[in-house]
Amino acid sequence: MAHFAQINSNNEVTQVIVIEQDVVDSGAFGDPASWIQTSYNTSGGVHTLGGIPLRKNYAGIGYTYDVARDAFLAPKPYPSYVLNEDTAQWSNPVPYPTDGKTYNWFEPNKVWIEVI
Repeated sequence: MAHFAQINSNNEVTQVIVIEQDVVDSGAFGDPASWIQTSYNTSGGVHTLGGIPLRKNYAGIGYTYDVARDAFLAPKPYPSYVLNEDTAQWSNPVPYPTDGKTYNWFEPNKVWIEVI
């Protein structure tokens, strides 16, 4: 058994299920080309159990399958965020402060605001 993500015509993930490859190939769950294997143990391009990572990230509903990168991308949290090509994860354009305090991102000004 393996995890597979079904993608629509816009390469958006609509569901993720556990299924056998031969069942996917049979067409019993729709066009086999609309199903892309994903790994529950892959995040940020790393396999958490030391195995071979698959498609950078485990797929989730609302994610996008990027064919060119062969990667599942989470929805972009803010317009200013940039894609880290190594991890296929979104990164904040301004590093999180390292002074031990808690901050929230304020997108209109693209700054971290201390939580008081």
